[in-house]
Amino acid sequence: MRVSGAMLRVFEPGMFSTIQDLGRPGWFHAGVGISGAVDRGALTLANRLVGNEESAAGIECVLGRLVLVATGPAVLAVTGAPAPITVDGRPEGRGSVLFLEAGQRLELGVAPVGLRCYVAVRGGIDIAPVLGSRSRDTLAGLGPEPLRAGAELPIGAPPRRWPELELAPLPAMSDEPVTVRVRLGPRDDWFDNPTDLFVGGWQVSSDSDRIGVRLDRAGDAPALRRTGSEELATEGMPLGAIQVPPSGQPVVFLADHPITGGYPVVGTVIDADVDALAQARPGQRVRFLPWRP
Repeated sequence: MRVSGAMLRVFEPGMFSTIQDLGRPGWFHAGVGISGAVDRGALTLANRLVGNEESAAGIECVLGRLVLVATGPAVLAVTGAPAPITVDGRPEGRGSVLFLEAGQRLELGVAPVGLRCYVAVRGGIDIAPVLGSRSRDTLAGLGPEPLRAGAELPIGAPPRRWPELELAPLPAMSDEPVTVRVRLGPRDDWFDNPTDLFVGGWQVSSDSDRIGVRLDRAGDAPALRRTGSEELATEGMPLGAIQVPPSGQPVVFLADHPITGGYPVVGTVIDADVDALAQARPGQRVRFLPWRP
């Protein structure tokens, strides 16, 4: 329920910005995936900074160039990729609590490393949920449309608690290779040598999005070759699944992944490491390591 009538007006929508929360679990039976923020840790941290519940809806922005104007007093925080932040031209810190008055303008520059920025506002983005979530699912076409210039985003009622910190330490990001741990299976026996996944390096393709990170071979990384040409019956696909099409170039599924698929899954990135892939940009190297519990 809204009480203040305040909104965030989108002056510039950035390269690709969507409303995201933590998704809509419980709809697999209807063919609908969870979706939600690709970097869940970044969104939940931004929400904690402004005193929201971790699941409150915020803005996910690719690389930056997002400009918002508050129509009334608002409390915001920006996390994720380290895009430069200004309020009315004054530089502000990433991971800090930002207090905006009516008419003030929050602007994100272009992040030099990383890929996705997150903006939380105290009270959350108060748009109508679809199947219990305010997230945009780009594969299913559910939820609010991507942001456009001139859109007005209602701010919800503020929570009872106030932010407990003014600044949160954030993990450093770089253009160095992203290392993630993988549990082989369930279809690793469909490949001549599934451990080739761990050989050499892979490179994020420009053909990557919220559905998945497509990888090209880099350096001495061998293609993953199947043992035969038989077809695989359609089966479930979890978050982090590494699906291998006939080209041998793996795709790691992210938030908007399909819930079923027909290509074999050689392994799955463990849940704790999926957020790191959310920040891997095209051209960046990725290294897989075998997961050892």
